[in-house]
Amino acid sequence: MLKGKVAVVTGGSRGIGRAVALKLAEHGADVAIIYAGNEKAAKETCTLAEKFSVKCKAYQCNVADFVAAKDTTAEIVKDFGKIDILVNNAGITRDNSIALMKEQEFDDVIAIDLKGVFNMIRHCCRQFLHQRSGKIINIASVAGIAGNAGQANYSAAKAGVIGLTKTAARELAGRGITCNAIAPGFIDTDMTRQMPKKAKDAVVSAIPFKRAGLPEDIANLAVFLADDGASYITGEVIRVDGGLCI
Repeated sequence: MLKGKVAVVTGGSRGIGRAVALKLAEHGADVAIIYAGNEKAAKETCTLAEKFSVKCKAYQCNVADFVAAKDTTAEIVKDFGKIDILVNNAGITRDNSIALMKEQEFDDVIAIDLKGVFNMIRHCCRQFLHQRSGKIINIASVAGIAGNAGQANYSAAKAGVIGLTKTAARELAGRGITCNAIAPGFIDTDMTRQMPKKAKDAVVSAIPFKRAGLPEDIANLAVFLADDGASYITGEVIRVDGGLCI
């Protein structure tokens, strides 16, 4: 379905990013993994992806750094020849109440979770505009739709990603480029497994399905949006939350 396509997945070493990278590889796409610091996990993702007989290479990059993002994007184009699909998944959390949140906690999350998305879109645009095609898939969050106590920084960043998605969709549609966002709810990842059981149970009880989602639930939608069959879908924010935010 995606044979001959080249996909870039930021934050692709673990969790949702790894699931997306592997699902794209399973459907035939060559994959460039961008990771922040866990080289071992990134290489493991590449090894798993290569089992689908595709090319996969990992690149270390702080996506919040405008120049580093530019250089890494250029390196990927040099190595793979092009970029067809960009999945902006890289993100961090620094949870705290507004009353106690440090300035650095706010700035760090905005830098990675929002500015990093802008940086990657900005630097992939030249390739997409030249090709007159491209698929941009931003991983937002239901926190950016409904807000979440203790996550003012994260919620603000993800709300910003949603606004950025809609603006990019409007600006780029005339060149055959789509831009959509996926808004996960409570997903079973390393991050959510670290939550206290009481807090986790409270969230799960509020989900109509009464269970956490899986990274593969996000990956399946990403593959759909990356396919040429979704070329008339743009500017959408699709929740994958088991009904949490109905």
